[in-house]
Amino acid sequence: MEHQNNEKLSGGDALVRSLIIEGIDTVFGLPGIQLDPMFNALHDSGNAISVINSRHEQGVAYMAFGYSQSTGKVGAYAVVPGPGILNTTAALSTAYACNTRVLAITGQIPSTSINKGFGMLHEIPEQLEVMKGLTKHSARINHPTEAPQKISEAFRQLRSGRPRPVGLEMPMDIMWKKSEVILGSRTSGCPAPLPDPELVEKAAKILGESQQPMIFVGGGAYEACQEIKTLAETLQAPVISYQNGRGILDERHYLAHTNTAGAILWKNCDAAISIGCRMQAERTSWGMDDALKIIHVDIDPTEINRIMKPDVGLVSDAAFTTRKIIDALNKYNLKRNSREEEMLNLKAQAEKLMEEKAGPQMAWLRAIRDVLPDNGLFVDEFTQVGYVSRVGFPVYNPRSMITPGYQGTLGYGYATALGVKVAHPDKPVVSVNGDGGFMYTMPEIATAVHHNINLVAIVFSDGAYGNVLRMQRELHDGKIIASQFTNPDFVKLTESFGALGLRAKTPNELRIALEQGFSANRPTIIEVPVKAFPEPFELLRPIATRGTKG
Repeated sequence: MEHQNNEKLSGGDALVRSLIIEGIDTVFGLPGIQLDPMFNALHDSGNAISVINSRHEQGVAYMAFGYSQSTGKVGAYAVVPGPGILNTTAALSTAYACNTRVLAITGQIPSTSINKGFGMLHEIPEQLEVMKGLTKHSARINHPTEAPQKISEAFRQLRSGRPRPVGLEMPMDIMWKKSEVILGSRTSGCPAPLPDPELVEKAAKILGESQQPMIFVGGGAYEACQEIKTLAETLQAPVISYQNGRGILDERHYLAHTNTAGAILWKNCDAAISIGCRMQAERTSWGMDDALKIIHVDIDPTEINRIMKPDVGLVSDAAFTTRKIIDALNKYNLKRNSREEEMLNLKAQAEKLMEEKAGPQMAWLRAIRDVLPDNGLFVDEFTQVGYVSRVGFPVYNPRSMITPGYQGTLGYGYATALGVKVAHPDKPVVSVNGDGGFMYTMPEIATAVHHNINLVAIVFSDGAYGNVLRMQRELHDGKIIASQFTNPDFVKLTESFGALGLRAKTPNELRIALEQGFSANRPTIIEVPVKAFPEPFELLRPIATRGTKG
């Protein structure tokens, strides 16, 4: 793309022009006086950038998170300073936890008043420092001429190393100020460091000589799907995933498993390779001993020794490093017979365990999986069915199951799913919610209707924060307080927004309702009245199966 040099642009113009150059096609945002020049520029950009406005700042931030997490692209949002940016911080923390490329853009009070304590509209102390705590990089644009380079640096950060959110702020006077601005070109990320060849060789030797190898994958392995499949088949090693690693290996493959099966295999594992994940639960809860060798591959050098020092630590790109290990395996790998029958039996054992511990949740998940097409996307929530989905819902493609990772952000799901649907308008997207979390961003039904975001969302309704209520009854001598609430009629509520409201009382009725919702091509809410579910956490947090080593 060619750009004119030395154009006289406002700060807002320079910001938007630079976003277009960087390939941003959608901004989730709420306007306000501190952002007026930016939104004027968005208006004047024509069809270059689509603007999706929500009913609350947390909504646009979660939408940007969902857009990015389901695509790997940068999800951008824009909000006013002070309360505006503060309303987005739960979503920012979720993006940080999930290693998601979110660009947070906020205004600022006039540059001459920052941190002076004058009591300007939306003034908060050290706003930039607040953003820095939730991003890998945050900066202030102090003059229109700085906009291209500051935005370029933001995108260099977004496209280099470990993906995490980035923040930018621009004072309102700089938004209006005009100056001759030299626009840049699209920014490339920095190349990943190359893995140490000696350590690659060591990793290959450990894996090749192991009798019971295991592969653990997380969100850092999204771009290494084919390489991980090849490594798994070469070693006949099960691939274990949880939350953000789901679908990296199609879970119809006999070697693809979740934590439920992984914990069963762990006790006999003699070599484990972690690719783009922390292996936090495995190393801190499942048990360690000297018989187990650990190989850790991660783009972030600070992760390698964070939990405990591995036997081999490789700092590099997941796909490239995995290919190098595969190449080096030839000289070390044992002759291996297919483990298909063993692994299929293990899948059946894990499924039986899930049925025993969480049968009701599994029945609802089977109904969803039966109807959701292979290319569909599933967005979970911190609700009983959502918890079990992390081990019990089969995932076929990477980035097709969206979770909040370790942040555990109650109420993130519905708005996040809207962002997923914006990114994938031609694919079915289903959002699973509890009634407690759903009400956090329920007003975004209006956003779905306004922008024709044809998401199908399920609301499991029991009138309580189920986990809290269970713990109060079972662990706190029945001291029930602040864990129950009164719900609206979700069908009537949905219809009042102009969306399609449905109700399903059984898994089979849910199948029918989902088919109706997907075919209706309208924003849809399906209320599912339920009673208390069995406690699922034994499935999600397996106990130690081997000796400990700290």
